[in-house]
Amino acid sequence: MKIWSSLFAVTALALIAWLGIAGLHMNTLFGIVLPYLALLIFLAGFVFRVIKWGKSPVPFRIPTTCGQQQSLPWIKPNKIENPTSTWTVIGRMILEVTVFRSLFRNTKTEKHDGNLAIGSAKWLWFGSLVFHWSMLIIIIRHLRFVTDPVPFLVQGLESLDSFLQIGVPLLYITDVLVVLALSYLFLRRVAVPRIKYISQAADYFPLLLLLGIAICGILMRYWFKVNIVGVKELAMGLVTLHPMAVEGIGSIFYIHLTLVSCLFAYFPWSKLMHAGGIFMSPTRNLANNSRMVRHINPWNYEVETHTYDEYEDEFRDKMRKVGLPLERE
Repeated sequence: MKIWSSLFAVTALALIAWLGIAGLHMNTLFGIVLPYLALLIFLAGFVFRVIKWGKSPVPFRIPTTCGQQQSLPWIKPNKIENPTSTWTVIGRMILEVTVFRSLFRNTKTEKHDGNLAIGSAKWLWFGSLVFHWSMLIIIIRHLRFVTDPVPFLVQGLESLDSFLQIGVPLLYITDVLVVLALSYLFLRRVAVPRIKYISQAADYFPLLLLLGIAICGILMRYWFKVNIVGVKELAMGLVTLHPMAVEGIGSIFYIHLTLVSCLFAYFPWSKLMHAGGIFMSPTRNLANNSRMVRHINPWNYEVETHTYDEYEDEFRDKMRKVGLPLERE
């Protein structure tokens, strides 16, 4: 039911967009109002989540480490595994963000011949890495729709992405890779029993939504032709805050745009927010310098105490009456 409900939600969004454009011709709603609304929700939600995380108190250093800490001069520390300075933390974060270092080191525990054994989970790392880098390249390629003239970097990236020179129009390598990576991540949740057991609709929905966006984009480029000039005109109007409804673009484009808008609106409230959360995680962004710097808990406020002498002065008569011993008469 979790899988089917997620699939139903994505399919319903696509059908709503198709009916709204092909049947009701609501180009302004799906081409202007919805993208702007989704962007506002995305920005407001992103800022809200980051501020909320930033206000969370972290009185102690709690970085996740698994290497030798800097301690005695004759013991060599592991600067990346156990960073003790700002620059080593930055180096660790760069590796974390660009190559998913922690995920690469991730291990899985399995039972072999009655004993627990540690095994590698590199396929998950590889699939995630392919997906994220492919998505980044695709997003950069899409800048050609909102820039005039198109930057040289975008043109060069497009040429590099299509260097195999397959088909007309040329096949983008990232189009294939992103679908394969998303399919693997989805099938992994479906096929592996223990992962399927802990998966929720919130795990399936973004995967299917991203897969729907990618498939719509591929269909537009290679099968269902759309008015590229109209797409550029609509996109330029949106980014310059001079929007205009453009006719004759094609329903498949508005389905693609609607799914993208839903992704933007859904992003800050979902697990996809790890894109911003990783920078706010104290297990990643703190230096492990507890042996060099004393960290005092800011919550250690001064507490009013009531000593025994004060207690005895307050209840002396009653204590004497019931025969309790007194230290001072």
